[in-house]
Amino acid sequence: MLIPRRPGPLAALAAASLATLAIWAPARAATPPAEVAAAPPNVIFVLTDDLSWNLVQFMPEVQRLQRDGVTFTNYTVTDSLCCPSRSSIFTGKFPHDTGIFTNSSPDGGFDVFHNRGHESKTFATALQARGYATGFMGKYLNGYLPGDTQGGSLPYVPPGWSEWDVAGNGYPNYNYDLNENHTVVHYGSTPADYLTDVIADKGSAFIQRSAASGTPFLLELATFTPHAPFTPAPEDLNDFPGLTAPRTAAFNKLPVNAPSWLAGNGPLTTAEKTAIDTNFRKRAQSVQAIDRLIRDLRATLVATGQAANTYIVFSADNGFHLGEYRLTQGKMTAFDTDVRVPLIVTGPGVPAGTTRTEVVQNIDLAPTFQRIGGGTVASDVNGRSILPLLQGEAAPNWRTASLIEHHGPNQAADDPDAQTQRNGNPTTYSALRTATYTYVEYANGEREYYDRLADPQQLNNIAGQLTAARLAALHTALQGLVTCHTHESCWTAGHVTA
Repeated sequence: MLIPRRPGPLAALAAASLATLAIWAPARAATPPAEVAAAPPNVIFVLTDDLSWNLVQFMPEVQRLQRDGVTFTNYTVTDSLCCPSRSSIFTGKFPHDTGIFTNSSPDGGFDVFHNRGHESKTFATALQARGYATGFMGKYLNGYLPGDTQGGSLPYVPPGWSEWDVAGNGYPNYNYDLNENHTVVHYGSTPADYLTDVIADKGSAFIQRSAASGTPFLLELATFTPHAPFTPAPEDLNDFPGLTAPRTAAFNKLPVNAPSWLAGNGPLTTAEKTAIDTNFRKRAQSVQAIDRLIRDLRATLVATGQAANTYIVFSADNGFHLGEYRLTQGKMTAFDTDVRVPLIVTGPGVPAGTTRTEVVQNIDLAPTFQRIGGGTVASDVNGRSILPLLQGEAAPNWRTASLIEHHGPNQAADDPDAQTQRNGNPTTYSALRTATYTYVEYANGEREYYDRLADPQQLNNIAGQLTAARLAALHTALQGLVTCHTHESCWTAGHVTA
């Protein structure tokens, strides 16, 4: 069923100012600790699309989250591509166990995720079973269409979600459809239709309803921002005049001994550099709406008395390169520009202004949310709850390596993440990343090794200089992670000494 969106301004449910926050905070702090502890904690998960670390400098509310909570400096995704990464987030499993390596069939996309039965075992189904109200708003999985019924009589809503407001092609942030709890609603091109603002409004309303009913809640707000075409909200169109993309040491620089998929790229042209600068400025502009979303959600938490008992988790499905390694805009590589993304958490018991250097991945989010809700973690979940790290506990025996898996090159013409060689379109690879190095094995036999302590910009591939014994040890360590399938075996494989 398709109905037009009812006209009218966005609801002002989360319009409290920072001054209001300051007024409310002391009253909330006076709440007796026993009362707070008695209620199950809430979880708000803000998942952005293609947001790289170099955009956080333009986000004062995200920086405020950092001051109020913990920042993870060695957090990576299992694949720097939308659908595989989101599948790992929902399930706590590596791509080799989800079977999601790309954005479309036969080894990726919504249809494969759905047909493999993954939707019945997500952090949402786990927390709903614990009595949580569960809300999802924004971007789901590539290939999902709001009007698809999946064989039923109504537009499809996956199990586990009590509130569902999800778009299909929401990348432009205008002229899209939302499946609003089995009803398809069309949004147009007025300022009030800007998608990031719409889901911010709906998120605040969800918090208010949950708080009023006394129900603990899990809310995921998954923005399409700042994914291309990098559409800012109307009020941000003129922000950061003259801003250019960072000229790091890796900008327009080809690594020594670059793999063959990359080695043929010549220097960036003047036109390409101009486009890169324009796109970086638009990305900085577009994340302003995300920053306001966070501000308004926090104001709503304060106004509803939920601030002290709510975890806020901020992250991205993958990073983004923009000029580094002679690549124009894109992702999918094993470079830190693409796989290392923000993970910032505030909440009850989280020490303010702290940093954790442990190796953490997006497979750890699902078990963390489950443990926050008081649930158990299934034996086939690859990830590990980071709740002890959030509480400031020491972790001397934490894992030392993360796994990145990718299938390529990506040649699906209708994929919103389709990339050319100039964007960066790697062949199939698996990679091992520790706090000090990155090791990559390609399906064609090529290898990369970057000592990130001596070479933080990853410009000198020294795989050819390693001894046969060291390469064999690295291969064995990588295979241990590629072939792990259980909670314990993946945890054991993550303790790499090579």
